[in-house]
Amino acid sequence: MLETLDAAAVRRWCASGLAALQRHQGEIDDLNVYPVPDGDTGTNLVLTLTSAQQALAMDLETLPEDGHTPHGHALRLMARGALLGARGNSGVILSQILRGFADALAAAPAVRGRQLAAALADAATAAYAAVAHPVEGTLLTVVAAAARAAEQADTDDLRAVARAAAGGAARALARTPEQLPALARAGVVDAGGRGLCLLLDALVEVVTGESPARPAPAPPAVRQPATAVRETGSSAYAYEVQYLLDATDEAVARLRGELDGLGDSLVIVGDGGTWNVHVHVNDVGAAVEAGVVAGRPHRITVTRFADQVAPAAPLPAPLPDGRAAVVVATGAGIAELFAAEGATVVPANPSTGELLDAIRATGAARVVVLPNDPNTQSVASAAAREAHRLGVKVSVVPTRSPVQALAALAVRDPKRRFEDDVIAMAEAAGACRYAEVCHASKEALTVAGPCRPGDVLALVEGEVHLIGADLLDTCTAMVDRMLGGGGELVTLLCGADAPAGLADRVREHVERSWPFVEVQAYEGGQPHYPLLVGVE
Repeated sequence: MLETLDAAAVRRWCASGLAALQRHQGEIDDLNVYPVPDGDTGTNLVLTLTSAQQALAMDLETLPEDGHTPHGHALRLMARGALLGARGNSGVILSQILRGFADALAAAPAVRGRQLAAALADAATAAYAAVAHPVEGTLLTVVAAAARAAEQADTDDLRAVARAAAGGAARALARTPEQLPALARAGVVDAGGRGLCLLLDALVEVVTGESPARPAPAPPAVRQPATAVRETGSSAYAYEVQYLLDATDEAVARLRGELDGLGDSLVIVGDGGTWNVHVHVNDVGAAVEAGVVAGRPHRITVTRFADQVAPAAPLPAPLPDGRAAVVVATGAGIAELFAAEGATVVPANPSTGELLDAIRATGAARVVVLPNDPNTQSVASAAAREAHRLGVKVSVVPTRSPVQALAALAVRDPKRRFEDDVIAMAEAAGACRYAEVCHASKEALTVAGPCRPGDVLALVEGEVHLIGADLLDTCTAMVDRMLGGGGELVTLLCGADAPAGLADRVREHVERSWPFVEVQAYEGGQPHYPLLVGVE
């Protein structure tokens, strides 16, 4: 049993937590409430903590020059490794929790009960600080409950505080279905919160030598998942404004209030005086001016959400020195398409470190990153912040599908200023509506009605619009629905499991039913999704 948390205990905690996540990886993945085969919270947490453990394998005997204690140095390494290896939203939030934990304890002479409680409070604050309007019933709720329980223990006994924190987290996890309707309908608890509970139980085991006896939440006999909560914001706002801001904490606190009154989807993440500001507004000038008042904004990007057809453009000329594009790709065919456009390709579900390595490998001073997946956007933003510290100017265009990235790459113009080129790419991506077809992996209740395993699901911009039994019929019905809203160009990307001739038959249908619409079809090779569709 430990009286204080030392560097060796930090290393054991990381290893024990990783082992617990690996044992329960499938269980956490299965807590996904969306009925498509991409529930990977458990996988992302495992990969994130694996990177943290690899960082801890570095020399712990040599202290950094800033005089941090051995345990503080170990925690810094763990947090830094998690940041560079963060996968998906859950991994990024976990890295923020570990960063807050490490910052609080880096210089503490000893880590006893009250120091642990204070560190958990800072960890919760770091996690919540990233989002203007946090959603309760998530990983955020669980870490906040752990911090409150640790504070209420009000003792220097490290073992008592660790047990209290783990118990508070477990109780909060059990209540997440009461706070988030999507979890209640699915009959599950929050996946990220479940992962955090395993990490806190691992801490208890390291500190006390005893393993908490906490059974895993039992899955329901019949699942009825609904669409997961998505941070898409209101359609009332026409522009997305993003910029880096050099400012004080006090100035950013005032900026939060001002931007919150201008729009929604407000997210401000800071580290060392540099802040990443994101908001959806109608008054772009006011949003940028607020940043000027608060400090020094730079890398300003503006995305217009108007649904308009992007003009056709020839393939871009070879990129000049100093400018590059990094694109995340799933599938060999999609990777070849991006490479042909002159982009550096990174395999799907990358870590922050992998994206940062790709950015640096381009040798360019100005880089645009296209994540092509909502779950990779936070990873791309973290890599961009790290690259900024190395003197590389990086802009993330928030593409959610490979078809949007193709539209963005098609309008690149090296003769434009980099900032103007990024805006043009973001507008082209936003004007490309995207959809995907897959087979349901579980029984679920979607916005389009109930589905069973094996049913064909057509998702338009992330939402289930059609449920069918025949793949081709569902694909053609989905394309018809999308073209009903207008469009001049349809892009088809066939997946690795698509039946032979699927793209040809969809193309023939479009040519018969929509004679003035151009169709481009490629072999994408992506898993899980027999067909990806873009309409411009």
